[in-house]
Amino acid sequence: AVQGHGGQHKLILTQHFAGLSAGEGGPQTGTMTECFDCDNCKESLYGRKYIQMDNGPYCIPCYDAHFANTCDECKELIGHDCRELYYEDRHYHEHCFRCFRCDRSLADEPFTCQGEELLCNDCYCSEFSSKCIACEKTVMPGSRKLEYNGQTWHEHCFICSSCQQPIGSRSFIPDKKDYYCVPCYESKFAPRCTRCKKTLTKGGVTYRDEPWHKECFVCTGCKTPLAGQQFTSQDDNPYCVKCFGNLYAKKCSACTKPITGFGGGKYVSFEDRHWHHNCFNCARCNTSLVGKGFIPDNDEILCRDCSSDL
Repeated sequence: AVQGHGGQHKLILTQHFAGLSAGEGGPQTGTMTECFDCDNCKESLYGRKYIQMDNGPYCIPCYDAHFANTCDECKELIGHDCRELYYEDRHYHEHCFRCFRCDRSLADEPFTCQGEELLCNDCYCSEFSSKCIACEKTVMPGSRKLEYNGQTWHEHCFICSSCQQPIGSRSFIPDKKDYYCVPCYESKFAPRCTRCKKTLTKGGVTYRDEPWHKECFVCTGCKTPLAGQQFTSQDDNPYCVKCFGNLYAKKCSACTKPITGFGGGKYVSFEDRHWHHNCFNCARCNTSLVGKGFIPDNDEILCRDCSSDL
């Protein structure tokens, strides 16, 4: 009979017939005191051992010749008085059922069949099993293991390099030759937001070479998020266009709106006054004075034609 689990097998020995009853319905041995002949060779079984089969009694030589199995290893008959091992339609003498590598007996040992070879557990592990990269011991067949990047660990050996706890099936982050669980990696290596000081696990923005959460990078004035928006700064503080214009930008002398310079806007300055390019026009005829001569008239600016009419 065969028992197996996880690729390993174990045989149970069976006893052939050596002068003992083999069980109901099977062959039996005995000694006759009356005239009694072998069913095959017809020789008298008087005073001799015999084996009783369903079709009649057999002397021991005839029984072995006709009913004994051949050992798959040594190719010799397995006699009635031998202990026989049976595995996958193959029969063996007890002493022939051995590891193909180290020649150790497999009669009472777990074993594995690799192709046509029978291997003890130690030889199989040495030849075909991987070794744990952490403890350098063999990862036994059927045991729980973890594999990553061509390397193998026992489940309990794959631990976080920081907290030393087994990572198991949780997510992890490799760093050179070390492996970290996500919380430890974030605590140890992840950048921290300049404003809230918490770790940035994904996304974020960079301002003045410093990391920020998107939701933390807001206008200093109105607190509107600035990620993906135009902004400027004053005294290293970020401002949206509207707040910067209202708080710090020069005001156009014509329309009184802030001159921010965003969007490629240009402006004209004269003495203490400033104008958007499109606002720098003659106060009388509304002709653009950009790049042209003009005459100031109190708070107004005039083109030369209009000033000559005064």
